[in-house]
Amino acid sequence: MASQSDTRTVIHGLDFGLNEWVVDEQRQRYLHDPSSVDEGWREFFAGPTSAATLPGPAAPVEPTSRPGRAVVAPEHKDSEEAALNAVRVAALIHAYRVRGHLMAGTDPLTSRPAVAHPELDVAAFGLQAADRAKNFVVDGFAGHTTMTLDEVLGALREFYCRSAGFEYMHIQDSRERRWIQQRVESTQHTPDRAHQLRILYRLGAAEAFETFLQTKYVGHKRYSLEGGESTIVLLDALLLRAIEDGVAETVIGMAHRGRLNVLANIIGKSYAQIFGEFEDALDIESVQGSGDVKYHLGAEGIYRALNGGTIAVSVMANPSHLEIVGPVTQGVVRAKQDLAAEHSRPSLVLPVVVHGDAAFAGQGVVAETLNMSQLPGYRTGGTVHVVVNNQVGFTTRPANGRSSTYATDVARMVEAPIFHVNGDDPEAVDRVARLAFDYRRTFRKDVVIDLVCYRRHGHSEVDDPSITQPLMYDRIDTKSSVRTLYAESLVARGDIGERQVEGARRNYQDHLERAFAETRSLPALAPAEVVPGTDAGQRTAPRTAHRAVTAIDEATARRVIASQTDLPPEFTVHPRVLPQLHRRTATLETGAVDWATAETLAVGSLLLEGVPVRLAGQDSRRGTFGQRHAVLTDRRTGAEHTPLRSLGPRAEDFAPYDSMLSELAALAFEYGYAVARPEALVLWEAQFGDFANGAQTVVDEYIASSEQKWGQRSAVTLLLPHGLEGQGPDHSSARIERFLQLCAQDNMTVAMPSLPGNYFHLLRQQALDVRRRPLVVMTPKSMLRSKAATSALAEFTQGRFRPILPDDTVDPAPVTRVLLCSGKVFYDLDARRHESGSINTAIVRVERLYPFPEEELAAELARFPGATDVRWVQEEPENQGAWSFVAPYLHRLTGRPVECVSRPGAPAPAVGSARRHGLEQKTLVTSAFE
Repeated sequence: MASQSDTRTVIHGLDFGLNEWVVDEQRQRYLHDPSSVDEGWREFFAGPTSAATLPGPAAPVEPTSRPGRAVVAPEHKDSEEAALNAVRVAALIHAYRVRGHLMAGTDPLTSRPAVAHPELDVAAFGLQAADRAKNFVVDGFAGHTTMTLDEVLGALREFYCRSAGFEYMHIQDSRERRWIQQRVESTQHTPDRAHQLRILYRLGAAEAFETFLQTKYVGHKRYSLEGGESTIVLLDALLLRAIEDGVAETVIGMAHRGRLNVLANIIGKSYAQIFGEFEDALDIESVQGSGDVKYHLGAEGIYRALNGGTIAVSVMANPSHLEIVGPVTQGVVRAKQDLAAEHSRPSLVLPVVVHGDAAFAGQGVVAETLNMSQLPGYRTGGTVHVVVNNQVGFTTRPANGRSSTYATDVARMVEAPIFHVNGDDPEAVDRVARLAFDYRRTFRKDVVIDLVCYRRHGHSEVDDPSITQPLMYDRIDTKSSVRTLYAESLVARGDIGERQVEGARRNYQDHLERAFAETRSLPALAPAEVVPGTDAGQRTAPRTAHRAVTAIDEATARRVIASQTDLPPEFTVHPRVLPQLHRRTATLETGAVDWATAETLAVGSLLLEGVPVRLAGQDSRRGTFGQRHAVLTDRRTGAEHTPLRSLGPRAEDFAPYDSMLSELAALAFEYGYAVARPEALVLWEAQFGDFANGAQTVVDEYIASSEQKWGQRSAVTLLLPHGLEGQGPDHSSARIERFLQLCAQDNMTVAMPSLPGNYFHLLRQQALDVRRRPLVVMTPKSMLRSKAATSALAEFTQGRFRPILPDDTVDPAPVTRVLLCSGKVFYDLDARRHESGSINTAIVRVERLYPFPEEELAAELARFPGATDVRWVQEEPENQGAWSFVAPYLHRLTGRPVECVSRPGAPAPAVGSARRHGLEQKTLVTSAFE
C-alpha cells in the first residue's frame, strides 16, 4: 500500500493475520481473481489506495531474520516500508481484537495491571519507537479517521484491556464479529446519575441481604453471593433491557450460589418466607412429600422497571447436581415459546442460565446443552449464560479443575461470544449485560458472560476456605465489598454524597430487621410453590378419581390410518417403507394391529382431540427398528412429509424430532418441556432402553422426585426399548429395576405392556388423565413385528388400559400353577405351554408394575382356587428386573413365599453370545413349568 505522505498511511482496521506473507498471499490471489478472496480482503485491497500500488512480494526470510519482518528491495524501501507499517498497524489492531482479553483487568483479587502479552507488543509487528508519533488513517476504528500509533494503542487498551475482555474473533460469521466490534470499539459513556444510583441500590440490596443472613444465621448453609454481588446488577440490567424490548417472561436456571439473594432481590420472594425457611417454620402437615432445602427451591414473581414496565420472572428449582438445570430450563422455555408462537411472538420468553465456573468447565451436560442450542427441536432463540466465576471450585484451584485457559472455553464450540468482566466494576458489568442481551436479540444465539469475582466465605458458610486457599483468602479478608468500592468511587467523582450512601444502606437494613421481626410473629408458613404447574389438590388425587375415556370410534381409527397412505401425488416413498404403510391399513381389516399402527392410532386420535404431541429421541422419527416412520423422506428429492399432520389444523401440533446423540441433556429438556406444557403428550424415546443410564440424574432428581420435593409436576413419558433377545449386554435391558426402586408415594407409572391395544390405551390415558405424573414404558423390540403380539380393532374402540391381562384361555378348575410375568417372555411361555399341552398352568401378565395392581391381581388369582404354586417369571437375571420389587407384593397377596424363575444373578444384563442366550432362554422357559 503506497504512502499518501511522509507521515500518513491509509488502513481499514479490518481483520488481518499477524504475518506479512499472509497479506502478500491474499494480494496475489486478489490480483489474479478478486472473487477468490473473502469480502474483508476485497475491501482492503480495493480501498483508498489502488491495489496496483501495494508492495510486491517479500523476499524470502532468512532463518536469522526477525519473525514478521519482511525484507524488501532497496529501490522500493521508502514506499514499501510505509505500506508495511500500515499493514503492521492493521495486524496490531487485529491482534488486540483476538487476544486483548488476555491482558484485561478482570480479576478483582489483584491490583496489578495485566501482564503484557508478547504478541501484543508493537515490536512484535516490526513497529519502532519512531512510528509511535506517525499518523494513520483508520477508517471505522474508534470513531476516528486519523490517529497516531500511540493513540491507536491507547484506544485498543481502553476497549479490550480494562475491566472487560471480549472473546469474539472465533466466530465465523463476519457480520456477528463486526456487530460486536462496532459496539466494543465505541465511546464508552458513563451512566447518568439515575442509572448509577440504581446500580448502587442493587449492590446495597444484595450486600445487606447477605450481611443480615450472616449475622442472624451464623453457621447456616446459604451459599452466599458475597464477593459476587454484581450478579444482581447483571440480572437487573438484563431484565431492564428485556422490558424495553417487550419480552414478557424470563426463566432463570441457576445452582446454589446466590440463589437466595436472587429470590429476594430479583424474584421478589418475601423476606419473611425466606427467614421462615431458616427458622424451619414450615407447617409440617402441609408438606406434600419430602420437601427440599431452601437453597434448592424456585419461585416466580414480577420484576418492575422505574418507568412502570414489568416482566414475569421465575427461578427453576434445582438439585445439587448443579448444571442439570440448564437443559431443564431450555425445555421449559421452548414449551413457553411454542405456546407464544401461536401469537407469532416466540421471542416473548428469555432463558438465562447462571453457572458456577468449575461446573461450567467440568460438567459434560454443559457441552450437551450448548450443542442443542441451534437444533430445530431444541433452540430457544439464544440463552444468556452467566458464569459466576469464584475462581475456585469448592476447594479446587482452576489449575486442577480444567485444562482450558478460561472456565468458559467450552462455549467456543458453538461460536458463542464470551465477555469477561471484573465483578468489582459494576458499571462494566451493567454494560456487558446489555451488550449480551442485544447480541442475543439480534442473532438469536447463545452468549456467555464470565463474571469474574470471588466468594467471601467457603463453598458454604460452614467451611473454612483458608485451609486450602490461604493466599487467596488473605487477599479477600482485606478487600472492601463491591458496594463500598463503588460508593467510594461515586463520592470521589462527586456523583453522590456520603450521607446518601449510608442512609440508603441503613434504610435497607431496617427493612430487613422488620422482616425478621415479622418472621417471629408469623404462624407456620406453607411451602412456597415453584414454577410452573404446582397444584396441591392434584398431587393427592387418587388414580381412580378421573378416569379418562381412551377408546376411539372406528371412523377415527380409519381416518388416522388413511393419513399414512394419503400422500402428496408428487411424493416418492422409499420402496422399503411403502409396503409398511399399506400394511397399516390392512391390519384394521385383518384384526392384527401391530405396535407401530397402535402408536399411530394413539397419537393421531389425540391430535384430532386437540392434544399436542411432541416426540423426540435418537432416530425417533423413523424409529430405531424402522417401525415408526412418523416423518417420510422423498426417495428422489429428500423432501420431508409428516403424514399425521395431514389430519387437519389441530394435527399441526405434532412435533417429531430426531435428537442429538444425548441422553442426559435431551431427557432433561423433555422433562422441562413437559413441566411447562402439561396439556401435551411429551414422549422421549431412548435408542435402546439401557441408554437411559446416561440420564440417571434426570430420573433421580427430577422425574422421580420433583413433585415430592418442589410440588413440580411433569407428565413426561419415557419409551425404553427392552427385551433380552441375544443382542448383548448393552441392547437388552432398560434396567427396569432402577426405575422401580424409585417408585413410592404414587410418584410415577411404570409399565411393560405386551399387547399393542394396551399400549394404545396407556398412551391415551397418559395424555388425557387429569392427574399428571411421569410414565415409563418398557417398549418392545422383536414384538414390534411378532404376529402373536397384535390386537384386534375392537381393542381400540372399546375398553381402557388393563394393568392385569387375565388368562382366559384355560379352564380355572384344573389349574395348580400360576405363572406371573411381564412383557415379551409371555409369548415364550405361552408357546411352551401349547407345545406341552399343559392344562394345569395359567399365565397372567402384569402390564403395570407401579403402582402395583394388587386388587386386580388378587381378583385374578382368586379365579384359580386350586393354584398352590405361584411363580414370578422374568428374562432378566435374578438380581435385576422387577423381581425384587414385586416379591413383597406377591408374598402379601399369596400369604407365602413366591418362587422367582429367572436367569442367575449377574453383573451384566445379558450375555454376549446369541447361541448362549438361546440356550439360557430355553432353560428358563422349561424350568418355569417344572
